[in-house]
Amino acid sequence: MPYAGKAHVIGLTGSPGVGKSTSTSALVTAYRARDLRVGVLAVDPSSPFSGGALLGDRVRMQDHAMDTGVFIRSMASRGHLGGLSWSTPQALRVLDAAGCDVVLVETVGVGQAEVEVASLADSTVVLLAPGMGDAIQAAKAGILEIADVFVVNKADREGADATARDLRHMLSLGEARRPEDWQPPIVRTVAVRGEGVDDLVAALDKHQAWLLSSGRLDAKRRVRAAEEIEAIAVTALRDRFGDLRSGALLDELVGRVVAGETDPYSAADELIAAVTS
Repeated sequence: MPYAGKAHVIGLTGSPGVGKSTSTSALVTAYRARDLRVGVLAVDPSSPFSGGALLGDRVRMQDHAMDTGVFIRSMASRGHLGGLSWSTPQALRVLDAAGCDVVLVETVGVGQAEVEVASLADSTVVLLAPGMGDAIQAAKAGILEIADVFVVNKADREGADATARDLRHMLSLGEARRPEDWQPPIVRTVAVRGEGVDDLVAALDKHQAWLLSSGRLDAKRRVRAAEEIEAIAVTALRDRFGDLRSGALLDELVGRVVAGETDPYSAADELIAAVTS
């Protein structure tokens, strides 16, 4: 813990197929050109049937496989919702303490309401691509609220202008921002060719500077720590509750509720008291 807290944590999220892995690889190239040490945590979905994960991001990042200044760790989500793995925060702390200047966290391709990366990252990049759905879907998914930088990737395709225009329109309809608040820029890239990546890095640098000058970086990290402590505590309680489920207390409470001797709320209070005692 004493060695962590120095890295710039950048989260990349977006729908499957928008080019998250390719964009992550392009960002690694850009940061390595500055001689910065880079860590990558790439989370892939686990199959709900086999439990396995393809971990295909290692295939996409072969260019950096032999670079001693880059550490890439693929992680399976193992059924954890929110686009990340349960162990992602702990792995992130290890990379930070190990001396990485930048840590890139690439999420599972998010659907709707899977925006956990926003609480984990200092800067959140939301990627979209032409033909991947309209801005209404982006608004429904909640990504308009979490993005610090928008990227319209595959900008050489038809419809890129319309995607950027829709984004600007949806942002104008959102919550009013004060002049001193961060205004999320919209950057166009063709990650597979490295086009626009310098603009993306510049936008991320600008956001990091704003976080430091406004005091928001410390505030975000306090919220992150609070959520992690809460998640660990809730998981520990759930494990203890699992132990009680096989015991006699739950059977007794179930019988009393079915018999009408007590109500579910009172029974739950008794169960919680037993868990926390």
